Amino acid sequence: MQQTNKGSRTATGGAAIRGVAIRGAAKALSACVLTACALAAPASAQQAPAAGQSPRIDAIRKAGELRVGVLQNAPWLIQDVSGRGGEAWSGPAWLLAKEYARQLGVTLTAVPVSHETKVPVLAANQVDMTISPLAETPERLKVVDFVLYSSTSVCMFGLAANPKLAAAKSVDDLNRPEITIAYFTGGAEEAWVKQRFPQARLRAVANSGATAPIEEIMAKRADAAPINRVPWVGLNRKVRGLAVLPAESNCQQSTEKASPVGLAIDKNQPEFLAWLRQVAAEMKPRLDADEMRVIEQSP
Repeated sequence: MQQTNKGSRTATGGAAIRGVAIRGAAKALSACVLTACALAAPASAQQAPAAGQSPRIDAIRKAGELRVGVLQNAPWLIQDVSGRGGEAWSGPAWLLAKEYARQLGVTLTAVPVSHETKVPVLAANQVDMTISPLAETPERLKVVDFVLYSSTSVCMFGLAANPKLAAAKSVDDLNRPEITIAYFTGGAEEAWVKQRFPQARLRAVANSGATAPIEEIMAKRADAAPINRVPWVGLNRKVRGLAVLPAESNCQQSTEKASPVGLAIDKNQPEFLAWLRQVAAEMKPRLDADEMRVIEQSP
């Protein structure tokens, strides 16, 4: 066992083992004998490590709570500030954290963090995990381990009535000299646009505060522009006559400028990490469905 902050809270309880007794009955009627067959229920595939296998899980069980760092980041983690009661947090990140707490038999405790502290709190042992969604980057991988369950990516949109856009069947088809692509100067997509579309005409514009340079598209000064896949759904609902690439699944499965997203834990906790990833993998369909619920309900 590592003598670090990961094991500062030691566990005293082990997992309870339930046995199922099946009574066989037989009754002689003429020459026939009836026998009952026992069916054993399969063990949970994502059963948490037993006591003594993971210092972190032992500490969580002893404390009776799973401490998670929270900071809103739609569509994965949403805070309810309406004051109408109910749960303060929702979204796939919260759904996953609730399942972890349920399987460990402990209370889920939300610990507010900031953009500056959401990673450092892990090494400081102020939380057991940060569920405020984090994009996996080489820099972060040096100090934390990730449990990935989603991703960010980019869509390319424009006017559906634009013949140039209508002729494009894929994002690759936009990399042509006759296509003008607008992007925000200093925006998250600027470097990617320059690399992804070296043959296209690029139009840099000042950030207007919008999620994408929609004005350039509507004024027909540009044929296409990048937008994150999440706000694209809301923009498409508000503005009629737009089209998007990749078109499949309303661009929600785009792999353009993709970056994995997930929760993070401190390094050197292999048993804890393996269990967390196994639970997340088995919950993936539920997490995906909840993510789409949030996206579709967003204004």
